[in-house]
Amino acid sequence: MENFTLAIGLAAGGLTTIAFLPQVIKCWRTRSTHDISLIMFLVLVTGVLLWLIYGLLTNDLPLIAANAVTLALAGAILIFKLRYK
Repeated sequence: MENFTLAIGLAAGGLTTIAFLPQVIKCWRTRSTHDISLIMFLVLVTGVLLWLIYGLLTNDLPLIAANAVTLALAGAILIFKLRYK
């Protein structure tokens, strides 16, 4: 049952993380972030960073993996937003 729980956590984290990839690609290709909220991404990146820290402190692999990649993707969108004003 423990492996099943881990698999569910990794799948959930993977799917919610991959959801950011199309937006990163679109921002990169179009160099446009006009319709993206700066405040929302500041709050999101801060929250994801805190989840990553929590995952590291609790040694929770699904939290660490998902939030490390999400931080990179959401952070990229945030950087695009700051750069392509």
